[in-house]
Amino acid sequence: MFLAAEYGIIKYIIIKDLIITLNYKFENNNIIISELKDFDLAETLDCGQAFRWRENQDKSFSGVVEGKICHIKKEADLYILENCSEEDFKNLWIDYFDLNRDYGEIKKILSADETLAKACEFSPGIRILRQKPWETLCSFIISQNNNIKRIKGIIDRLCESFGENLGNGFYSFPTAEKLAQFTPEDLSDLRAGFRARYIIDAAKKVSSGEVDLEKIAEMPLDDARNELMKIVGVGIKVADCSLLFGFGRTDAFPKDVWIKRAMEYLFPNGLPKCAEPYGGIAQQYIFNYVRVCPDALPAEYKK
Repeated sequence: MFLAAEYGIIKYIIIKDLIITLNYKFENNNIIISELKDFDLAETLDCGQAFRWRENQDKSFSGVVEGKICHIKKEADLYILENCSEEDFKNLWIDYFDLNRDYGEIKKILSADETLAKACEFSPGIRILRQKPWETLCSFIISQNNNIKRIKGIIDRLCESFGENLGNGFYSFPTAEKLAQFTPEDLSDLRAGFRARYIIDAAKKVSSGEVDLEKIAEMPLDDARNELMKIVGVGIKVADCSLLFGFGRTDAFPKDVWIKRAMEYLFPNGLPKCAEPYGGIAQQYIFNYVRVCPDALPAEYKK
């Protein structure tokens, strides 16, 4: 996946035939990354693509990924992962934060379209997190007809009730195999409502192999979407969110109410050709732009 050459305390990780170079050092049990562009913590970790990150008073973020607790902050031009080993940085966090993708180049390509250029400029630090398929699928099942605060609350209670206690108030995300042992009624304390039945159905089908997440990763997009939609309560939007954020399928283009409004007003003829290879990434720029920027859409589209 990468080669590493050491120069003093800075190590250069060369990824994908020298396309990306990461400059970092391991110091006092922290990973310190320098010269990293196109990464804003708040824009990426609190934009609705993941629900287990919390912003702290000092603008740092804390979260749990694959049973690993992460504290990440930015100081001046440095990104610091606290209490992080080099092994975890190389084997988990580079992929998770999508540090081996050139977002600067992608934004140049998308900016061939004037409207996409405005969206990229509005939220230039968004990255697509490479989350694990099961957690992402379950999270977006919970997200249906829901707001971010309630989604986070339900997921927190799910992890506290059925995940592994990692200490200091952090819990792992429960496996499909663990949840498959229970009934929707057993999830009543989560206050997930109708979604409890969907969570259990997903857990049973994933744990039994009826829905094989490893095979889905290799399927053509339409086949992958249809496979996920075998699960009760999983429609096109939840399937596409799962594929984009949990399988790294940047050809998936989830359409929630904000994206539907954007497509109707900003892109009535569909996505520009320049965005076709990066539809999912373009979706995140568009989503944040129309949801947050006061001038992106007329007032009647924001009701």
